[in-house]
Amino acid sequence: MDNSHTFTTFWSGQVPFIASCTLQQLRLWVSSNPWFADHDHGAWFDLPNSTLDRLQMEYQLQWLQLGQKMLTGQPFSFDDRRFASANWNNPVYGSLAAFYLLNAGFLIKLVNELAIAEEKPRLRLLYLVEQSIAAAAPSNFLACNPDALQRAADTQGASLVTGLQHLASDLQEGKLRQCDSAAFKVGVDLAITPGEIVFENELFQLIQYYPQSETQFKRPLLMVPPSINKYYILDLRPENSVIRHLLEQGHPVFLMSWRNFDSSTAGKTWDDLVEDGVIAALQTTRQISGEQQINCMGFCIGGTLLSCALAVLAARGDKQISSVTLLTTFLDYQDTGTISIFVDEKQVAQHERTIGGINGPVGLFRGEDMGNTFSLLRPNELWWNYNVDKYLKGQKPVPFDLLFWNNDSTNLPGPMYCWYLRHTYLQNDLKSGDLDCCGVKLDLHAIDAPAYIYASREDHIVPWRSAYANTAILNRETRFVLGASGHIAGVINPPANNKRHYWTNDQLPNNADNWLAEAQQHPGSWWGDWCSWLAERSGERRAAVTELGNDQYPLLEPAPGRYVMQ
Repeated sequence: MDNSHTFTTFWSGQVPFIASCTLQQLRLWVSSNPWFADHDHGAWFDLPNSTLDRLQMEYQLQWLQLGQKMLTGQPFSFDDRRFASANWNNPVYGSLAAFYLLNAGFLIKLVNELAIAEEKPRLRLLYLVEQSIAAAAPSNFLACNPDALQRAADTQGASLVTGLQHLASDLQEGKLRQCDSAAFKVGVDLAITPGEIVFENELFQLIQYYPQSETQFKRPLLMVPPSINKYYILDLRPENSVIRHLLEQGHPVFLMSWRNFDSSTAGKTWDDLVEDGVIAALQTTRQISGEQQINCMGFCIGGTLLSCALAVLAARGDKQISSVTLLTTFLDYQDTGTISIFVDEKQVAQHERTIGGINGPVGLFRGEDMGNTFSLLRPNELWWNYNVDKYLKGQKPVPFDLLFWNNDSTNLPGPMYCWYLRHTYLQNDLKSGDLDCCGVKLDLHAIDAPAYIYASREDHIVPWRSAYANTAILNRETRFVLGASGHIAGVINPPANNKRHYWTNDQLPNNADNWLAEAQQHPGSWWGDWCSWLAERSGERRAAVTELGNDQYPLLEPAPGRYVMQ
């Protein structure tokens, strides 16, 4: 490598090769990308000679070591699971993987050394490079993947035909399926906890569940799931159902099942989902149960909607809530992680013009688009590995309920989605106390109820430190609990599995890292901690109800109901 300020790049099309590309070329690539149009990136690529010399020296040394290993026919071995099989030990395929990993690591180091002061453009450039690296892996191409070639030979080409069938099916659906659409059936394999629909409007159905214990607590729990995807993430199979576990612990449970929004509801706003959604569900739960003080739980954006609803009620003088639980929920959007790279004024304004009803039509934000975006945040775990297994190897994905649910996405009304984007990810003024919502000023600090806030440590959608910031907003009596794993797997962690661990700390310092430094780690699931906390705020126990609904709210149909099937 010479002194022309070069960095190595890799793979063009489907033919792997190692070439050099100057920093000037990278600058030109950035300058032509609309993501960076509003930023001054002239000084980003002026690396000190000492820094570039160090990177080049490290690269040359590793390149020579790999070249010697390849020329002497030594076998390769890798910790990366994309190249973990014995077929990659072969000097030919092993060298492809080894040089790919070398170049990928060099590119990441180079980007991290660039003098990018602004956080968003730094994250955007890093994201684009990481996406390019993930897409360029030799394992993604049939000619370079010895595992796929071996399978094609073993099946006499049948795996390739099956792979093309998988590809055609996914193209027709407009999504990369991580679980086969026939692997489960809602109402048969998933979402089978017995219950009844006791209320419905054009936004949601309200499910009341039959008790699973001889006695129940006095106060019911209303659950508000995210309006993205379907509610049954909380009621998968019986062995990992949050709802069934709560019922077995004696908690009366009501749950909202959001509809999959279509053209007839495309014009619904954030206020509509708060007023005619969450508040309507809360008031109906009160009327059926006969209890004014109830417990409430919101998951992800469901927690954001729930918090807005409780703040609206508080502004109207209704603060009779026994407790509120927020699972992996944003209220303070100061640090939204990688997702923030997709949100800027231009993008939000475009959505407002095209689907948001602001000087333009109303429309829907497609659930498939959001699902694909979330998957690409972890490209090697939720995207390219399925391309390899399904399309190159012709393998059907292993049936997995979490991934089946992940593919069952729902649409969002355009005006609601645009309001949410602008006032959360873009402007972070949901917590300001200045926004109008349902005819009142939205003040989240006015929520007067004990709060249980849960976050997942590896969450790439709601970073745990941002969830911890909720403790400064819901500041009455607050408990913060941190679980292991990610956005979904950390939440859906039944005690019977005895997997993972969680952290607790009764103190709530201003800094999240200070909280973790003094926190105590516990083995297993956090569900037991939550149920104990919830039991203290649920009143006395009494005989379980024998009939659901009431005269004003008769039973409409058995759970899971029509809306979840749409």
